[in-house]
Amino acid sequence: MKGKKSFNNNPQSYWIASAPASNYSALEEDIKVHIAIVGGGIAGISCAYLLSKEGEKPVILEADHILQGTTGHTTAKITSQHDLIYDKIKNQMSFEFAQEYAIANEFSIHLIEKISNELNIDCDLQSESAYVYTNRDEYIEKINKEAETAESLGIKAAVIDKIPFNIPIKAALRFDNQAQFHPRKYLLKLAEEIIKNGCGIYEQTRAVHMEKNNDCYIITTGQGKKVTSDIVIIASHYPFYNKQGMYFTRIYTERSYVLAVKSKEKYPGGMYLSYEDPGRSLRSIKTDNGELIMIGGESHKTGQGEDTTKHYQTLAEFADNIFTVEDIPYRWSAQDCMPLDDLPYAGRYSPDTPNLYIATGFKKWGMTNSTASAMILKDLILKGESSWQDVYNPSRSTILAQTKNFIVENLNVAGQLIDGKLATKPDDTEIKTGEGKVILKDGKRVGAYRDEKDNMHFVNTTCTHMGCELNWNSAERTWDCPCHGSRFSVDGNIIEGPAVRTLKDDKDTNTIQKLFKENF
Repeated sequence: MKGKKSFNNNPQSYWIASAPASNYSALEEDIKVHIAIVGGGIAGISCAYLLSKEGEKPVILEADHILQGTTGHTTAKITSQHDLIYDKIKNQMSFEFAQEYAIANEFSIHLIEKISNELNIDCDLQSESAYVYTNRDEYIEKINKEAETAESLGIKAAVIDKIPFNIPIKAALRFDNQAQFHPRKYLLKLAEEIIKNGCGIYEQTRAVHMEKNNDCYIITTGQGKKVTSDIVIIASHYPFYNKQGMYFTRIYTERSYVLAVKSKEKYPGGMYLSYEDPGRSLRSIKTDNGELIMIGGESHKTGQGEDTTKHYQTLAEFADNIFTVEDIPYRWSAQDCMPLDDLPYAGRYSPDTPNLYIATGFKKWGMTNSTASAMILKDLILKGESSWQDVYNPSRSTILAQTKNFIVENLNVAGQLIDGKLATKPDDTEIKTGEGKVILKDGKRVGAYRDEKDNMHFVNTTCTHMGCELNWNSAERTWDCPCHGSRFSVDGNIIEGPAVRTLKDDKDTNTIQKLFKENF
């Protein structure tokens, strides 16, 4: 299959295609509960499961179907090896923070294995070693220092000089006793257990607004129904709630891409990640039709960068250089919330919001970090404290040390907003089948897409979150926000937040100040 690949079909995640779809009902009446969890991904499902084991009966509100967002598009590596992070935490924060983070993620690996065994879940869980490799001399010392720090934290690590691929390297860091699995097979079973334990899951129930009334939080859904809850956990990936916390200034989003290829060669085992850019990730997938090899990478900020179809093509070229590729049955992309200091935000939403909690900013390591966050939130709610609360604390003082990152990321947002407003577009509807572009229609900026039946779809390209101008994503055929990562379908429906209003719902997209007033 060497040569330029033709990707004619829409992307499809193997995890979604190979596991049954969920079918929980939407919320149809106002309810009052003790704990409400907004978001039905791995963080929300794991947290609800752990709370239900302690006798609580939380309710999950999911905007779409559970486990079909980032959880359904992950690489599903269960690992405490998160690039080269431990030496950085030790030097920039403290040895104690590095130790907390190591213990939390190592414990998460064991907890997923324990739950899988207890519930007899067939989720293709298998032990693998994880590797970070480099072909640059300047990173060899970083790898050596990371190995030393990891060993001091109790992680079994080793530095090696070869990996079993036709990839030149100077050094690689190996973590043993890591794992990989099928995330949806694991989590769909947890969802069943949640229901058995007397909890509730409501799909197609988007939380669009929240306010505090005395000691309770009142969540309003897109259907106009209200959920009154003593405790609220925001696990919606990017927070839907903007007041206080200022998370929109502390998170930026990145998209990355995955191919699942069928190769003539057998995969040699292990999970691999390159340290330098462009990043490359490898692991295997065992399927009913034989082995697939997952190849990921090509990260960029959501809504920014070149024609997104090129990212799949570049990964295919990388695959051809290593394997004899016979087929590419699956390809997909994921969106990750990136924190300023590389550490997640899991704990109390802000110091002055009692009984409001959050779990977000997992960077690209959501399998273990979501599980650790679920344990932290469970302990904070039931005991008032957690062993790992300091390093995950959303209000940790060490975030202030990342002032440079804060300025850079928010200048980027400001630049995208201004550039989008100033950009001029041709008054031209010459659009090919399957193509989308921004045009001028009756003097206004409009997003136009022509489908395979030659029908035109028009949307307002002003994001309903904070007024940035959307850009066309040719690989996924979506309209993406370059500021905070909201994504919309060709008909203006929400695919990913933080936006809570469709493009059709926005009645006054020309007044950015109105959007700021509504959100803050």
